[in-house]
Amino acid sequence: MGRPAPTPGAAEALARIRVVLVGPLYGGNVGSACRAMKNMGLRDLVIAAPAGPLDEDEGRIMACHAKDIFAARREAPTVAEAVADCGLVAGTTARPGLYRAHARTPRDWAPRLLEAAADAPVALVFGPEDRGLSNEELAPCTQLIQIPSSPAYPSLNLAQAVLICAYELFVAAGTFRPPRERSPEAPSALRERMFALWRESLLDCGFMQQENADHMMLGLRRILARGPLTEADCNILMGIARQSQWAARQAGLAAPREPQSDGRPATPTDAACDDTP
Repeated sequence: MGRPAPTPGAAEALARIRVVLVGPLYGGNVGSACRAMKNMGLRDLVIAAPAGPLDEDEGRIMACHAKDIFAARREAPTVAEAVADCGLVAGTTARPGLYRAHARTPRDWAPRLLEAAADAPVALVFGPEDRGLSNEELAPCTQLIQIPSSPAYPSLNLAQAVLICAYELFVAAGTFRPPRERSPEAPSALRERMFALWRESLLDCGFMQQENADHMMLGLRRILARGPLTEADCNILMGIARQSQWAARQAGLAAPREPQSDGRPATPTDAACDDTP
């Protein structure tokens, strides 16, 4: 499966995703939610219907390097006021019910929420730790999110729920690109040199005999064909094979066969695993 293409203005769209925490009870959870937000490119945090003063010290500790988001959080007396300027409003729920049956996963909703965030703020609403969102608090929500979890214990920690939803938005935005392998894919000629060296080495150390060598080499080829094999990989594997040949001959396990398939004698220096073919 290919990676999603970057959404135009994806970073700006992520910045317009507002996280609304309704009546959170613990400063540590709010701080952890801030950290999750910053990990995934979200910055706008609103506390709706505050349950009381938060433990500021606990919040800052758990926010770690997202203390700026914790410090910049805003408050609103109700959910409706917290999302008044938002287009789409997605509320999270773990409970079933007539008015919750159209809930979908964060992955399902993420592209739609990002698309809407290109034009107007979008809100993700999370309920208090002890009860989740009530029907009244869900009323302003245009979408409902249910995070897949085991029916044995479907309720997630508040900050974990924020992280999962923020992660799906970040992935859907297509802004992340994993680092590419620096070494190119090994060409066929290099792979064949490597397999020839391994054949000689495995014969020398007694791992296989001439009569079953073809069969064993097919197995080795199958193992190494299960993923990309780069030039650097081949050079390392050839170095291992040369050192094994040298050790087997030093121990008197194999009669010398000179030259090897790649035209080089087996010596201790051949075992160096560098990037030079």
